[in-house]
Amino acid sequence: MFDLTPCVDVLPLKLNFVLGLPFYKSEKSLTQLLNRYQNAVKSPLTLTEQAIPKTLPIKVLEILPRLREGGAFVKFSHDPQLQATEVEKTLQQFLKKNPVKPWFNPFLRVSAFLVHGKPWVEDLNRFPCTKLKVEFVPATPGQPATELAQEPLYSLFRRYGKLVDILPQPPDSKEVPRYAYLNFTKVRQAIMAKNCMHGYTVSLQEGGGNAGTILKLGYELKKQSHWLRDWLMSHPRIVIPAVAAVFAAITVAVFDPIRTFFIKGHITHSFNISDNKAYKWIRSQATKANDILSFRRRNTEDAGLRVIWDDRKDDIEQIRTWLIETADTFIVVQGPRGSGKRELVLDQALKGRKNNLVIDCKPIQEARGDSATIKAAALEVGYRPVFSWMNSMSSLVDLAAQGTLGAKTGFSETLDTQLDKIWQNTSTALKAIALGARKKDDKDADLNADEYLEAHPERRPVVIIDNFLHKCQESSLVYDKIAKWGASLTTANIAHVIFLTNDVSFSKALGKALPDRVLRQISLGDCSTEVARRFVINHLDADVADNPGNEGKALPSEHRKDLGELDECIETLGGRLTDLEFLARRIKGGETPKKAVREIIEQSASEILKIFLLDTDDRATRAWSPQQAWLLIKQLSTHASIRYNEILLSDTYKSSGEPILQALEQAELISIVSGSGNDGAASGRPRAIKPGKPVYTAAFRLLTEDRVLAARLDLNMLQELVKNEAEGIAKCEEELRVLAKLSGQPAEVSGRVKWLLGKVWTGQQKVEKYERESAVLKKMLQEEF
Repeated sequence: MFDLTPCVDVLPLKLNFVLGLPFYKSEKSLTQLLNRYQNAVKSPLTLTEQAIPKTLPIKVLEILPRLREGGAFVKFSHDPQLQATEVEKTLQQFLKKNPVKPWFNPFLRVSAFLVHGKPWVEDLNRFPCTKLKVEFVPATPGQPATELAQEPLYSLFRRYGKLVDILPQPPDSKEVPRYAYLNFTKVRQAIMAKNCMHGYTVSLQEGGGNAGTILKLGYELKKQSHWLRDWLMSHPRIVIPAVAAVFAAITVAVFDPIRTFFIKGHITHSFNISDNKAYKWIRSQATKANDILSFRRRNTEDAGLRVIWDDRKDDIEQIRTWLIETADTFIVVQGPRGSGKRELVLDQALKGRKNNLVIDCKPIQEARGDSATIKAAALEVGYRPVFSWMNSMSSLVDLAAQGTLGAKTGFSETLDTQLDKIWQNTSTALKAIALGARKKDDKDADLNADEYLEAHPERRPVVIIDNFLHKCQESSLVYDKIAKWGASLTTANIAHVIFLTNDVSFSKALGKALPDRVLRQISLGDCSTEVARRFVINHLDADVADNPGNEGKALPSEHRKDLGELDECIETLGGRLTDLEFLARRIKGGETPKKAVREIIEQSASEILKIFLLDTDDRATRAWSPQQAWLLIKQLSTHASIRYNEILLSDTYKSSGEPILQALEQAELISIVSGSGNDGAASGRPRAIKPGKPVYTAAFRLLTEDRVLAARLDLNMLQELVKNEAEGIAKCEEELRVLAKLSGQPAEVSGRVKWLLGKVWTGQQKVEKYERESAVLKKMLQEEF
């Protein structure tokens, strides 16, 4: 009689990967290889023979190795009077007393079980696992199969090893044949169960039904292709902060040194081709004609400015002195737009000085959105690479995570933190530049970095912050960050900081950053009449005076008769540097001084009319109304200055008067003059209002001389006043109605009633007055063009 017994743990399961290689065809070659080494010590066939005792009354007919399953089938014959189960029992007892250990793992033992079913020996790419799928197939075709419950399955398969779980097929599943899943603790236990029970017929007594049920077993691989993804998706509270931390670490470790390198190159102009020696040599070998033209143009521009710099020589020397002092250097250069602040600092005070960083706040403040602001700030300091688009994406991720988890994960970074990163990297680059010239053999080499920078102010770079407080009424975040960063640079002696601003209220913003320090301030105003005249004349004479071929030729200022009008024109135009340069160019172009000034005044009046007085599409974004701007223009057209509080008390500026005046000052229509402490007014208190530019006085006068325009704007202002008074009267009348409903008219409210009636009477008198004036203006508009 013939039977089969599978033995496991005679081959390593780790060799399964060989079967999946493309060049491997079948297990036949492996079987032949094992037969060649049958006599070798601890070979798989030798282990199988050692596991069968010689006293066992059986005859081994064939040994069939199974590399995939790490075992072998032993085909044997025995006496018919001897039961196969007794052979199995005797063999297991022998292996228990005399364990046979495989050569690849001394901790394992060879085990053997009797095959009860009909094993399917195949070479498909189906590899062992701990999970088995048991299908219930009818023993007789056409008859229904009985689905075994968990108890019969447990009794049939528990002998092969510990079962973790038995999962029956869902009741609502329509899949046939019916099945169940068996989970073993070890792979080798599942291998033994599959090979011994595959094809086994379950009888009626064992729960297989009247016709019997055949068990078909196969390995059911666990779907682990997405286990990592599933784990990550199911643990967002751990994963998202971890990803944010890893991303931040990578950014600091990889990108921060690169960004610092680019910032240093931006400050030192290492990547600027104009500073390259080869480029300078090529430029010097350019044609003589281009050199002459370039020389002439440069000297034409410098000739006029030379007069300005001579007049402001003390300011230039003062800035240079501050830059070589060891104390904290926090300088503010304040002046109206067009007064030459930038040229004074960069072209004169810092002339010949290296390592200057210029940060223009205008593009940063005018950027729309956080990403654009970050990009603009990074561009100013050379901070790259910058992933400004990541800010919006990370914000969306953080928002989604907040909706899922109920709390922010910290993955996104605000504009505040992004700006801090940019300024921090810039500080690192500035400090490296300041310490770059330090040598080991210096006499003060024993000083640490902070002490060295404090002792050598000439080595510190200079940071120039231009257009500080530009449009600060929209948002102050950028300026607060820049002010704090500038204060940290000066207190740590990393760099000198110079602020260029048009705003006279800069001390409020900078005082927050340095509350215990005194700001070093230089105020630039308009040029005096004499300096302005010399500026224009030098600008006209530069082309002739600087050309060596024009020796003996009369200068334009000597033969032009219309320059006698220059003093009167400059008196009207004022000493604003940009306006003077515009005047000089027009005169050089052939216009007379009066005509040039008239053109400038008309152009300024046209700009004022378009920006401040006409109702345009951007009216909703303006902080002022045309009526409020027109009131100032009317009064400043006849007065050099007007009282600040007088405007605030006018009916047009009843609500939000001071913010509106500050907005008009930012727009440069007016200039607010503060008390200096020497004229009886407290220092810093607004006391007077002047035109934003000297030329605006003439422009205001030109606008008010247009009777039709003045009548139209006066009518609009009167209509606005009537509307305001009507609203005030309506409020008083409503309160009077409420008081009239009180029973008995208490004596305590009589004073309130009289006051309200007085307000109604006063308001009505104003309305009637405004209506009479409006009637006159309407008549004028109907009669005149």
